[in-house]
Amino acid sequence: MGTGYRGFFSRSRTDTCHAAPRLAASRTMPERVDPEEIRKFEALAEEWWDPTGRFHPLHRIQPLRIEYIAGRMDLQGRAILDVGCGGGLLAEALALRGARVTGIDRSPKALAVARMHAQKSGVEVSYHESDAQTWAERHSASYDAVTCMEVLEHVPDVEGTIRACAEMLKPGGILFFATLNRTPEAWLKAVIGAEYILGWLPKGTHRYSKFIRPSELHAACRAAGLEVCELRGMSYRFLTNRFELSDDLAVNYLGMARKPA
Repeated sequence: MGTGYRGFFSRSRTDTCHAAPRLAASRTMPERVDPEEIRKFEALAEEWWDPTGRFHPLHRIQPLRIEYIAGRMDLQGRAILDVGCGGGLLAEALALRGARVTGIDRSPKALAVARMHAQKSGVEVSYHESDAQTWAERHSASYDAVTCMEVLEHVPDVEGTIRACAEMLKPGGILFFATLNRTPEAWLKAVIGAEYILGWLPKGTHRYSKFIRPSELHAACRAAGLEVCELRGMSYRFLTNRFELSDDLAVNYLGMARKPA
């Protein structure tokens, strides 16, 4: 399920290619999708490509996401799956860089918007209504990379989603992810600040309890047979009015994990 809003302020360190201790309690749930989350983003589907609309924060960080991915693998001719593609912002951008992109999402309205925009833009992307676990049942070891950006904090089964992404990677393939850290700072800035004070996001966009600590992401990746090779913060700079990569993981962070060759 595509989700375009996330926290944008951070403060912590960069984690590079090492495993974190497994958590004592698992947050795994049996459900593959959250109907409430789908309804939430179905209501906003028509605004996906409006840079001044409800998804404008995603438009702001879009160049940063693309450059991060393109700077870590050659996209030309690569088979890439975009999990939770929403209206197709990331999927189209990857296709324009030469990748062969498939986008999956559980929102029919978002997929309709994505297909229409791709047709108008002349960009070739294959869109399908599905979730990661269901798609993985028939697409094992099929992709050079899987992107799961601003999605994990909206799914009911984080570990299951990451495991499905890992199953769909070819040996040596890369999972790219972006999510929110579960810290008081994230609650203050990504929820109170972004939703209630600045009005960047609709109220109720995020549930703090679903934010994911880096240690939890490390554990889920390790359980899925992936090695987390990098975590970077994505920080908003008030003085320059820009988003930048940083070593600050306290709120919003993105990164990559590799499947052994």
